[in-house]
Amino acid sequence: MPIARRRFLLAALLPVLTVGATGVLAVATGQQTSAEATQEQGTGSRAVALPASVTSGSVVQVVAHPDDDLFFMNPDLSRSLTAGLQLTTVYLTSGEADGRNEANGADAKDPEQPADRAHYAEARQNGIRSAYAQMATGDRTSAWKRTVIPTAGGGQAELDVLIARPQVNLVWLQLREARNPTAENPDSLRGLWNGKIPALGAQLSSGSPVKQPYTYTKDQVIQAIAGLLGVYKPTTIRMQDPTPGRYHDTGKYTDHQDHMFGARFAQAATAAYAAQVGDRPRFSVQNYLGYHNGTLPHALDPQTAETKIGFLKTYAWHDHQNYCGSPSGCGDRKVASSPTGRNWAQSLRYARADTTSWLVAGGSGRLYAFAALDGQMAVWTRQDGPAGWTGPVLLPGTGIDPGASTARLSDGRIAVLATRTGFGPGPADYRREIVYAVQSAPDGPFGPWQSLGTPEGADEEGTSSISAPSAAVAPDGRLTVYVRDSRRTLRAREQQPGGAFGPWQRLGGEDLQGDPVTAVDAAGRRQVYATTTKSVLAWTQPAPGAPLEGPFPTGLPATTVPLSAAPEGAGIRLYFRRPDSGVVRTALVTAGSGKPQVSSVSEAGGRAGYGAVGVAGRLLSGRADTGTVSTTGLGGPPAWTESKMLFAGAPAGILEPAGATTTAVLGLDAELHITTTPPATPDPAHPARTTWHRAVPPK
Repeated sequence: MPIARRRFLLAALLPVLTVGATGVLAVATGQQTSAEATQEQGTGSRAVALPASVTSGSVVQVVAHPDDDLFFMNPDLSRSLTAGLQLTTVYLTSGEADGRNEANGADAKDPEQPADRAHYAEARQNGIRSAYAQMATGDRTSAWKRTVIPTAGGGQAELDVLIARPQVNLVWLQLREARNPTAENPDSLRGLWNGKIPALGAQLSSGSPVKQPYTYTKDQVIQAIAGLLGVYKPTTIRMQDPTPGRYHDTGKYTDHQDHMFGARFAQAATAAYAAQVGDRPRFSVQNYLGYHNGTLPHALDPQTAETKIGFLKTYAWHDHQNYCGSPSGCGDRKVASSPTGRNWAQSLRYARADTTSWLVAGGSGRLYAFAALDGQMAVWTRQDGPAGWTGPVLLPGTGIDPGASTARLSDGRIAVLATRTGFGPGPADYRREIVYAVQSAPDGPFGPWQSLGTPEGADEEGTSSISAPSAAVAPDGRLTVYVRDSRRTLRAREQQPGGAFGPWQRLGGEDLQGDPVTAVDAAGRRQVYATTTKSVLAWTQPAPGAPLEGPFPTGLPATTVPLSAAPEGAGIRLYFRRPDSGVVRTALVTAGSGKPQVSSVSEAGGRAGYGAVGVAGRLLSGRADTGTVSTTGLGGPPAWTESKMLFAGAPAGILEPAGATTTAVLGLDAELHITTTPPATPDPAHPARTTWHRAVPPK
């Protein structure tokens, strides 16, 4: 990017970012709350007064079309706006489709609504501005300032700033969309990514202040997105799923092709931004599931879904009143006849980082927490004694995807596992593989990443849609790694006595969703569980060291997909959420010879949010219905004890030997936040107050 152009862009955006940063600073310094907590650092006796955690940080969202954020990133989006964060959404295409702003054909004969892609693109922009204004201010007519900014890709973009809340920005690259969810069209993000065309042109909306047409090469799209990240300096980057996979009976993608390839452009731009050396905060990435939500049980409770649908109705110009005064219309009438989409609006799911095993105990009272920051694996360590938490330290090696899982080897060393995405000059060079790193000695440094490859073939077949890995450790210290493949079956790779790994095994199952989980019961028998669209499947050892058998049906009811497992007594207790509710459900599964025995299902926490549930003894953590990280007790009071903090991914918890529990989350500020409860047995009628604070205080 030429220096003059970069300076112009920074100058254009500096007033916006300065105002936005002030809003973020007020939140980060706790001006919304006077609560402070005295928390113990580590396991020592020195108490340090630390401010209670509240939502802070900055968010950039990159989506393919206007409404992708409303369908697939809400309520995360609306709650971030309510928290007062600096939030910017970048729209890669204009979403012009066929150019007809019609509600299920109802307006097809309306002479005022002819097929016009420029006007339809403008109508969708109007709808998005109205929805964001409503989410941020409560008034859909709240005014915006629309200007033109240069991009690092050599083109121009429209920048919209919400005047009443200047920290809310919308950036429109206005590239041409594919105009079909699955059919191959060279003039598309897919065609540009795969080298079918040298450059992709713009589809400018009729009301845009951008008047000069332009084209982008593949590299220029990546540069444009990376340049915007460099301006806004996010601590959380949200994007769609770059590897949704294909339906194996039809070969079609399970998501819109623009969603998939738009996410790959965002992924490549994020990697380019991470490689830049400069003064910027660390960031995490959150990927969101798209169309596949429509085939799964509803993840949101009715009240949350109703609020989300209300914002979609605003976007859809549901009342058809011309309050915006635009000749193009005030919203997207295609959505008006079905504001829930195809069963999309009642759910929010993460395509990555929904596992809860990223917090693990080492030796001598140490704890380790892992998360992907800047495309590298970050490690926080809690020492024994008053030293408390330190970190994060970034392990060498880039391309690490969101989400981490851990295993403790028999000699006390810790292994961390993840998936890694690699890019190359050609489309077939885009690859996802499973990697792991192990400490050189108990509580020692981590060695280099080692690749386990993938059970899949070429990515052109949609086979990079593997799950996050889950690992189990045999009594002799050998690892077995489990993963869901793109055909939604369970695969495993086992370490041999010499240390090398054998070939990928096929363990069967069908219709598997999300990430598999594994645990070992008190008798030493390994168990593996995976959700389906209707229930949960189990693979178990009839005796320690015996081959894994299954899959067995558990008879458990449908879940919202994320699954957690923890040993309890003679069995493994599973935790999951009830569809259309978010309430946490739990059941104890006991293995033996043949089909495992499953206890009756009980519930905890009352109406709640979505996503995975962290487990630390009898203390559960997750999202409450407000979206904040909250805790509740198994068998305790029905309500969640809520915090004031939104977070990314899933919580993780651990029951320490002395009986204390430590629970951790990654905040939207890309910082580790923890809460610790004392070892005393909690009184269900008077639960201990849980106050969250940053694990590593700011310097």
